[in-house]
Amino acid sequence: MTTNVSHLELHFKRPAGTSRGVMQVKNSWIIKLTANNIEGIGEISIIEGLSPDYIDRGTFESTINEVCSRLLAGEGNIEQGFEIAATLNDFPSIKFGLETALLDLQNGGKGIIFNNDFTKGIRKLPINGLVWMGDESFMKDQIAEKLSDGYTTIKMKVGAIDIQTELSILTSIRKQYSANEITLRVDANGAFTPKQAPELLKELAALEIHSIEQPIKAGQWEEMAELCHSTPTPIALDEELIGIIDIHQKIVLLDTIQPQFIILKPSLHGGISGTQEWIELAEQKNIPWWMTSALESNIGLAAICQLTAEYQNNLPQGLGTGSLYTNNIESDLIVENGFIRRSNLNP
Repeated sequence: MTTNVSHLELHFKRPAGTSRGVMQVKNSWIIKLTANNIEGIGEISIIEGLSPDYIDRGTFESTINEVCSRLLAGEGNIEQGFEIAATLNDFPSIKFGLETALLDLQNGGKGIIFNNDFTKGIRKLPINGLVWMGDESFMKDQIAEKLSDGYTTIKMKVGAIDIQTELSILTSIRKQYSANEITLRVDANGAFTPKQAPELLKELAALEIHSIEQPIKAGQWEEMAELCHSTPTPIALDEELIGIIDIHQKIVLLDTIQPQFIILKPSLHGGISGTQEWIELAEQKNIPWWMTSALESNIGLAAICQLTAEYQNNLPQGLGTGSLYTNNIESDLIVENGFIRRSNLNP
């Protein structure tokens, strides 16, 4: 087996605003594994300030190189590659990229991470349309665009500008479209305090908001549990899951907080295998989940779509991010009328 890693700087078409700041570019590393003239490709995707395994570029690339050296130092087979991946729980983005490349290599190097109906072009996945933070005009323009594109579920980032302005935008949508016509989700990225959150949750409930992601900062388990227990608006955990590696920790978190939903990002939540573990635990506890990309390029996005399709989950997923960049990698993913699918019918 040989390895090759290259850096990919993705450029947003429009600034991507969240409560953590505005992103202009997004960094990924593409890892390629070659054996017997077959090439498996994976993406190591990070979000600065959020990815638990990213401190700075130099340190991160040293870790990637160390993983590649371990791959080359051993027998160089796929089985050993998965054994190495299993040791990378503290590096979920690297683990995801390595697992993806290994599965691609194992399945013949054709971009097939999981051989299921999505991969075969038979099944399409419902997705939400993502509206980024900005001024009122910008956000309304995005919403109009998503509605014209056929989305029936819209996810809006909140918490960066004045919340009353954001609530007025949601109110204007709800006046025009009932909850039966348009499902509205909001993502706070931990923007509110435990004192602010209860009143906000009431106002969102009045607008029949489907759910709010991470209303308060992660790590406040007691406060989050109290909110989930009393909230009139369902709460979905996202950042709360980052850094929770041990299966017993995962069980304690879910049992303590008892969220209405969890949201999974393989690059942040333990790679492919760690995400599968979260799904198994959530389903045992009857906690619904959906998958979201962590702003990967089309390489990582395709892998997450295929992973999602391993499950019978009909909730709209957060997988419509392929059109965010001016320089995304060419892909066979197609987004139309609020669904994502693979174009080739016979991979």
